[in-house]
Amino acid sequence: MEQLPNCPQCQSTYTYEDQLMYVCPECGHEWSQVESSEENEEFSIKDSNGNPLVEGDDVIVIKDLKVKGFKQAIKQGTKVKNIRLIDNPADGHDIDCTIDGFGQMKLKSEFVKKA
Repeated sequence: MEQLPNCPQCQSTYTYEDQLMYVCPECGHEWSQVESSEENEEFSIKDSNGNPLVEGDDVIVIKDLKVKGFKQAIKQGTKVKNIRLIDNPADGHDIDCTIDGFGQMKLKSEFVKKA
């Protein structure tokens, strides 16, 4: 079965096809299938300020982040070098990286800014 895109306005998963349009029954938004395919091609992960991130970028953590299993948090202002992007994250963590003192981690792009 074909996976239909989520609604771009409310992120509803209940979208359906109506001829050449996608329709969201929850918010009533309609959009073209052509627009949706172009958006998927141009999909990019953006930082907290809306700047697009690419593989190998350096980012800075914008708030203290608690980490399970560690007594200390990742402090605001920590620089993370050479990030890797995750295309379709199941848990919302779309950045894979290594942080000094913590090791291999996954971060959400909403908590970082481009360095």
